[in-house]
Amino acid sequence: MLRAGTADLPLHPGRAPRWLFRRMVLLSKAIIDVISYEYGNDEFLKRISDPFWFQAFSCVLGFDYHSSGTTTVTCGALKEAIDPLQHGFAVTGGKGKTSRKTLLEIEKISESYNLTTATIDRLKYSSRMAAKIDNAAIQDGYNLYHHVFIFSENGKWVVIQQGMNHQSNYARRYHWFSEKMSSFVYEPHNAIVGEVFQKKVLDMTAKQSKPAQKISVDLVNDNPVHLRRDWIRLTRPYNQKTLDNWSYPDWNNEAVNNIEYLRMPRSINWSKMREIYDFQPKNYEELLSIKGVGSNTVRALALISELVYGEKPSWKDPVKYSFAVGGKDGVPFPVDRKAMDEAIEMIEAGVQQARIGDKEKITALRRLKQFIPKTK
Repeated sequence: MLRAGTADLPLHPGRAPRWLFRRMVLLSKAIIDVISYEYGNDEFLKRISDPFWFQAFSCVLGFDYHSSGTTTVTCGALKEAIDPLQHGFAVTGGKGKTSRKTLLEIEKISESYNLTTATIDRLKYSSRMAAKIDNAAIQDGYNLYHHVFIFSENGKWVVIQQGMNHQSNYARRYHWFSEKMSSFVYEPHNAIVGEVFQKKVLDMTAKQSKPAQKISVDLVNDNPVHLRRDWIRLTRPYNQKTLDNWSYPDWNNEAVNNIEYLRMPRSINWSKMREIYDFQPKNYEELLSIKGVGSNTVRALALISELVYGEKPSWKDPVKYSFAVGGKDGVPFPVDRKAMDEAIEMIEAGVQQARIGDKEKITALRRLKQFIPKTK
């Protein structure tokens, strides 16, 4: 089963020393060469989109299991190691300002692959939408600062991006894989892996949010005057609840103990709402694809959908598991030994066959062995 999703990582200051990064580039290239030769380019893309495989791979290169630098440095090493013309796939984007060059890099490399204009546009659209979904449609408190887009000459792609929660100083990584993704706005992650569940996460890609998606589209396609009326109704003081709304004998009632706190954005860009109304998006994906539609707009429409029209979106964190392959005691679910063994065997075979020195092989295999007990 293909895996894509997220992993929570603590923030570690500092950066990888140059001597280590140089060796990471050489080792990653050697392993990639073997995997691409033995299994093909599509298999490498599938594997790198698996959070567990990615984590094991980065540990072999020299990182701790839970280090936040795993994402940025491993992707940086991959970007230097991979030759788009030789390997048949390319790594674009990166951390901070480098991530803003993703679209230009996609376009430049795609031309060397002789891809059609339609394919290039689709790849660029996929890069933009993956970032938009994880920044706006899934509001979990993590702001994206790293975006890597890996694509092959046959048009398949992977996204590995990371966001930071500045209150907890934890990072969360998001994995995407085009092969098994049916829609950007309907549960695009095949599996989501995290260490901590967040409270009250707005997930507009969840199955439960489908009716709220429809209401959101209907709202923006209606006259903005009506939307503004609904928004004002919800932000006026007389719409707020007090303890008087619940009777004293019901203090132990489940409804009382689960009173929801829903934060409506303080302001909405009404000129943008007029632009959206003139555009008339056909569906929720088209609505999100409009430039300027961000987290505030998504949240306001979701809350109006729920509080005025009764269509409640999902407020559950889409993180499903505490670890990528399960826990040794069966919590949150039993270890997927087959998936775990396949990942380890593939990386181990890649190291064994790689054209590197014996010392490098021994060190890499030792790091892989150290990684295994941490996941059992």
